[in-house]
Amino acid sequence: MDLIYFDNAATTSIYPEVIEAMRDTLHEDFGNPSSVHAAGRSAKAKVESARKYIAKQMGVLPKEIIFTSGGTEGDNTVMHAASHQLGIRHFISSPIEHHAVLHILEHMAKQGQIHLDLVKVLPSGLPDMDDLKRLLRNSDEKKMVSLMHVNNEVGTLLDLEAVGNLCHAHNALFHTDSVQSIGHFPLDFGSLPVDFAVASAHKFHGPKGIGFSYIKKNTGLSGIILGGSQERGMRAGTEAVHNIVGMETAFHVLYQRMEADALYLKELKTYCLDQLQAAFPGTTFNGASGDIKKSTYTIVNARLPMDEKKAKLLAFNLDLQGVCCSKGSACQSGSEGGSHVLQNLLSAEQNKAPSLRFSFSAYNTKKEIDRLIAILVDYAKS
Repeated sequence: MDLIYFDNAATTSIYPEVIEAMRDTLHEDFGNPSSVHAAGRSAKAKVESARKYIAKQMGVLPKEIIFTSGGTEGDNTVMHAASHQLGIRHFISSPIEHHAVLHILEHMAKQGQIHLDLVKVLPSGLPDMDDLKRLLRNSDEKKMVSLMHVNNEVGTLLDLEAVGNLCHAHNALFHTDSVQSIGHFPLDFGSLPVDFAVASAHKFHGPKGIGFSYIKKNTGLSGIILGGSQERGMRAGTEAVHNIVGMETAFHVLYQRMEADALYLKELKTYCLDQLQAAFPGTTFNGASGDIKKSTYTIVNARLPMDEKKAKLLAFNLDLQGVCCSKGSACQSGSEGGSHVLQNLLSAEQNKAPSLRFSFSAYNTKKEIDRLIAILVDYAKS
């Protein structure tokens, strides 16, 4: 039985070119980038070459790119540093953010370090801009807004320019978790009103355990992981050169094929939406995932018209049939509490129906979607 992998929002397979580049680096550039001898200088050159290339693609300066272990570290670092170093006391976020943002903000609020407000969200998964404006206007504290660019469960796309301009008009810094968008959309942070953003390589066919943060120059942020002077003092610790090279290589590959992949995936997503509705009349799509213009082309979050009894075993049955997908985000699919995103977007009655997230890569095919539909139809009839 061939595996059908429809969980690319959780993680992606690694490009073959990435594996090859990492293998070569492990063999040839094993030196410590902080060492001044030839082996160290060679490793350092690889790190800085990757930084320059990624910065160029992001439209920013190399010094504004800081390598991290991924999105969670990046989000946590920005929140901690903004509070402790910049004196930010008022944070505004939303109840459907990734827990990498929500949990750290809730923790700091519980400790009495910050005041946290959660903006209202619309059924589409977008923030209520009037409510955001109200929260900003009524605050006289130093403040930061954190809203994700692409929601990892329902795929809703945030207008970074509109939100960033509103934040800056009220003297608020703007952080966006861009883990689900970097590598899928061409982004120019140099021209966007964004102060902080994060990325994770394993979301765009790179290795796990590596990512980067964009920290706009002159924000005053400094590192919170102390030790050596790596990453210009922003993040101490010997750099994982092979992972950094792997991430850079993934960037090279994806930027060569981004336009073609986007066209292909938009067609694939549209096909999935159409086939689900044809096979299951009454299917609804959570958030904006059913609207190709308002959501990422990689995510479909479908609520199927099945009874509660069928709903409980649906994901388990799909797994037995070789279909990898998610009931919510991968971080939440094993949680008894279910998806906090869907709990905020849907009513209790709506949440009784099974919701499944299918997330695609360019390696997926219409034939796989046809097999998915056949499995779902057979299960519904059983």
